[in-house]
Amino acid sequence: MTDPHATAERILRRFARDTNLLIAGRPIRVSAEAEDTATALAVAGMARALGARLVEDDATGPDVLDIEIDGDNAALSLGGAPLAPRGDAAGRLDFARAHMPVSNALATEIREAGTVRGLRIGVSMTLEPKTANLALLLADAGADVAVYAHPDETDPAVAQALRERGVPVDADPDLSGTAEREAALAWLRRGFDVVVDDGSHLVRLAHEAAPELIEGWIGVTEETTSGLTPLRALHAAGLLRTPVVAVNDAATKTGFDNRYGTGQSCVLAIADLIEHVDATVRDLPVLVIGYGPVGVGVAAHLTALGAHVSVAEIDPLRALLATHDGYEVGRAEDLAHGALVVSCTGVAGTVTRELLELAGIVAVAGGVPGEVDLDESSLQPVVVAGAPVPHLDVDVERGTLVLDRGGCINVTAAEGNPIEIMDLSFATQLAAIRSLVEERPGIGVHALPDDAVGHVAATAAHVRGVALDAAPASSAADADWRSRRYRDIDA
Repeated sequence: MTDPHATAERILRRFARDTNLLIAGRPIRVSAEAEDTATALAVAGMARALGARLVEDDATGPDVLDIEIDGDNAALSLGGAPLAPRGDAAGRLDFARAHMPVSNALATEIREAGTVRGLRIGVSMTLEPKTANLALLLADAGADVAVYAHPDETDPAVAQALRERGVPVDADPDLSGTAEREAALAWLRRGFDVVVDDGSHLVRLAHEAAPELIEGWIGVTEETTSGLTPLRALHAAGLLRTPVVAVNDAATKTGFDNRYGTGQSCVLAIADLIEHVDATVRDLPVLVIGYGPVGVGVAAHLTALGAHVSVAEIDPLRALLATHDGYEVGRAEDLAHGALVVSCTGVAGTVTRELLELAGIVAVAGGVPGEVDLDESSLQPVVVAGAPVPHLDVDVERGTLVLDRGGCINVTAAEGNPIEIMDLSFATQLAAIRSLVEERPGIGVHALPDDAVGHVAATAAHVRGVALDAAPASSAADADWRSRRYRDIDA
């Protein structure tokens, strides 16, 4: 029998890969015969470290994952039914839709209110089943929707499935260079009232090359930190021409998407890839660069799989947080020797040529072009059993293994963030679109109002069956500003 911890990791990775579902927060029940107790304990311990809830034999519900250990293998059941393949792209769309109750609930409200009826909405995001469902939900609510995706971020089968359901998709994985730019501009020229962007790539392109198109926009909703940073710089320079709602900054997005979604999807994608060269995350020295919400999630998931994690940061507050979370914190050049280096900054040039030479493996969870300073000509595919391994290259000058050619590892080498996480993020997107259309804020970058964020959270708690405690009863004494500690007992 193999190492129980290696078996545990493989089982949990298989569940995540086969379903694109979240482990954190999931009720999980593990069972085994006596001879498999060590493996069962390893699975339970690792699942708990990843944020799962271990439940008893009588627990039921559609989200309960049963893991029945049998030697080095396991039978997986979800909600009492054996885990079945999701099928083709249409099947993956339907599977995702069934696990997106929060977005469905918000979309129903928008449809009933007529908020987006007749509006032209452009969705520019990584094209996979969850994004496709966001487009379909907006179309179902009465919007005229068109989708664009970058060639590196397009699942062609999903694009075709979306077209077959009536949503036009401008996405071609074979485009590059000038042709890619022209395709993006052609999509912008469709003319939109609202643009939903991820990384603000299309919004910035419109400002640069077609500012006249922006005049008709109600505004933009932006999904990411890396997209908001340049938009804020644009506004500070007096050049921003449209209202922007900062979806990324809402607690229902950044508090979950980055920490739990990007953490799980990036780390498990890394583990899936390095297995091809007989490497494992367990006991691997890892340097996480950047301890923002993405870095926090990546570090936590790597630790749960048994890696030895250290952190490099330029921000003193985040460096202190990493220290208090138990990580060694220091200079990247001192911690990168022979390590798996994961860039979590979303800043170009984070992994320099010098760090690339020191590292053993390099991956990116931040996701902007050029986050790793690569010389593409020095990369050669890794060949295993006579065939190249997709998304796995070696820098022949330095001997460093480079995952996904420095691209965001969970996007092009996997299926993106887990469905339940994107359900919450896209519910927040829907709330932002509603706020944008109904409130019509002025030019600038605006936070999603607290009541809208609270509504998304309350809806998620309700549809996911999370019981909330009762609020304490208020009294007249609560409105008394005077200190009860120092009250005058003689008065």
